[in-house]
Amino acid sequence: MSAKYILSLLIISVFVSCNKTKETKELAEEKQQPNIVFIIADDHAYQALSAYDDKLMQTPHIDRLANEGMLFKKAYVTNSICSPSRAVALTGKFSHLNSVRDNLDVFDTAQVTFPKLLQKAGYETAIYGKWHLKSEPKGFDYWEVLPDQGNYYDPEFLTAQGEIKEQGYVTDVITDKAIHYLDSIRNKEKPFMMMYNHKAPHRQWWPAMEDLEAFKDQKFPIPASLFDDYNTKSKASIEAEMRIVDHMALSADNTITPELLERLNYDEFLDWYKSSYTERFERLSEEQQAKWESVYGPINKKFEQNTPKGKALTLWKYQRYIEDYLGVIKSVDRNIGRLLDYLDENNLTENTMVVYTSDQGFFLGEHGWFDKRFMYEESFRTPLLIRYPNHINAGSVNEDLVQNIDFAPTILDVAGADIPKDIQGLSLKPLFNSNSSEWRDALYYHYYEYPGIHMVKRHYGIRTDRYKLIRFYYDIEAWELYDLEKDPQELNNVYNNPDYAEVQEMMHQRLQEIRVQYDDASDELNQQWIDSDIQRLKELGWY
Repeated sequence: MSAKYILSLLIISVFVSCNKTKETKELAEEKQQPNIVFIIADDHAYQALSAYDDKLMQTPHIDRLANEGMLFKKAYVTNSICSPSRAVALTGKFSHLNSVRDNLDVFDTAQVTFPKLLQKAGYETAIYGKWHLKSEPKGFDYWEVLPDQGNYYDPEFLTAQGEIKEQGYVTDVITDKAIHYLDSIRNKEKPFMMMYNHKAPHRQWWPAMEDLEAFKDQKFPIPASLFDDYNTKSKASIEAEMRIVDHMALSADNTITPELLERLNYDEFLDWYKSSYTERFERLSEEQQAKWESVYGPINKKFEQNTPKGKALTLWKYQRYIEDYLGVIKSVDRNIGRLLDYLDENNLTENTMVVYTSDQGFFLGEHGWFDKRFMYEESFRTPLLIRYPNHINAGSVNEDLVQNIDFAPTILDVAGADIPKDIQGLSLKPLFNSNSSEWRDALYYHYYEYPGIHMVKRHYGIRTDRYKLIRFYYDIEAWELYDLEKDPQELNNVYNNPDYAEVQEMMHQRLQEIRVQYDDASDELNQQWIDSDIQRLKELGWY
């Protein structure tokens, strides 16, 4: 046997061996269950995330998820309010089926949730931060959550062992807890799913001490619809109590002290706004109070010297609001960076899917509003970024209509767990490599919390790629139709416009079909809920 022949055999043998090793490694990686970090911020408007729009601020750390993964341009919620949105994320079902239609409802933890299913699939599960569902978390091996909305400074946490109080700024503290879990608590022999939920940037907007002046005196672009007169809209818009000029608190929201407001004879829209400011201020240490006053004292003095009125007050309150709102987000972005760095430094990035979203969108002055609740785009739409190395190409952009009912089935699908047939959402996994021609062509929305804070009427509706149809009901009967291609700011309601007669008929038909599809077609059941909600509000003395 020649030396050349023997050498050839050796080369072939090495090649075959390497291929087998590579195949075995790829098979092992394919079978290895990925870790999952699911991040839900609170009221983070897509307009305040530079991966979507950089007019207001830069969010370089959150943007990493878009740069290294996928940005979803048409991500929406089913019910734009805190507790219901979180219940949807956990169950993959609309509010009328998951026990939480408004912020007064208590989440039924006996029902099936994706964390429970992940536990059965071999995962360890944990949640740190905001829960806001009134019941004790179930389906989590480890949990430390804020009571109700929680506090920005020295926050309390509910744990399986009881309530504890921590020192520090809430966004930092939540991140500390999440990293501590990853570093020192979790079973490193098991895949993990960690929900890492921020209170920020929920109202009222009290930034971290290091961010108090991050946007001070910066002039922000004024939304084109800041002075919307609701000329073509129904009275649902007129009667909502969320206009910056009329309903935003000069004290708790704009950091004008209650003492100064009394000297100036200002009456707040709600009496408790002043006490809300005082309670938050008193949580600060003496050193923090001094720092706070060094920043906001001059703002108060300038307000007293040149007290704005009318349109000038709207502009002043808008600028003050945005300064602090963005300041709060700056801490979220910085802490997301801390967590992503930890994953990098501990070889966890490659096998971890990271999801960043918000429980809903938020009005940043559009239509003259703050808050959310309406089916209009700024409230209805939410940021969604997913990084999943080796499964999603870096810098990908998706423009399919996706919704928060899709979170649960997506996470289950990625984890290799079975998706229950009664889940109403769809796994986003087929979209990870491209936009899908087989995807849904419409979204359904239903908001219930009325009467309630901000007094946004009950309504439901449908959105397609181009059109949106909304029905307001209960103590009002009103319809609105928008052509989003021609009117992206939703200023011109074309319902009953003869030019849109065929579109209107088509949208009514699609709305009825989608209500049947999602098992929400019973007006009789809606009336039963209204009756029970009104009775509950009477018992609370709110009606």
